[in-house]
Amino acid sequence: MKVVVQRVTYASVSVKGVVLSKIGKGLLVLIGVEDADTKEDIDWLCRKVVNLRIFNDADGLMNLSLKDCEGDAIVVSQFTLHASTKKGNRPSYLKASKPVVAIPIYEAFVHQFQKELGKEIGTGEFGADMKVELLNDGPVTIIIDTKNKE
Repeated sequence: MKVVVQRVTYASVSVKGVVLSKIGKGLLVLIGVEDADTKEDIDWLCRKVVNLRIFNDADGLMNLSLKDCEGDAIVVSQFTLHASTKKGNRPSYLKASKPVVAIPIYEAFVHQFQKELGKEIGTGEFGADMKVELLNDGPVTIIIDTKNKE
């Protein structure tokens, strides 16, 4: 499982001109699922993202987590995070899970994320052509891969 975590001042996701979710200060989390992902990956990654200390404290240092600053979050599925660009110019998405596998994992991630954060989060619509709007704060963008826990 891969995520791209972006600290935002504002973010929203819409489908066909209808806004599904919007937040102020918080995190926009783009998530890519692969067949090898497990419940352990979900639990580890949710804890990691919710507790990632990337928000500024009173001294301007990144010492606060999403939980600490009571920020909001939007989680959006994005299979293209598993793109392979090793051969040619057309990315291959063979590593990305098909919807029958990915949807239950994505939904479990959203559920666990809400549990870790202690409140509801926003989402997109799995498989839809979504428009994601954001104002990256910093910019702060972090990539985390559960297959490469460092």
